[in-house]
Amino acid sequence: MLQIIQATCTNGELILNEKLSSELEGKTIQIMILEPSESTQPIDSQELKIQQFLARVNNYSFPVPPDYKFNREEIYDR
Repeated sequence: MLQIIQATCTNGELILNEKLSSELEGKTIQIMILEPSESTQPIDSQELKIQQFLARVNNYSFPVPPDYKFNREEIYDR
């Protein structure tokens, strides 16, 4: 799960700009802290770019048979 939320640090505590999903209740989560960049690009735009990138990646994926096994040696035999 990837979710980008803005927060403000006040007296050593993070104050989120929005509520977290109820799915996260009781779970331990990892937080990555990014300082504001010089760009004026809003974080929503960055999240949109991530979603667009993942959609493009999905366009290049393809199904493999259930019994498929990756064989690294086969690649090097070429």
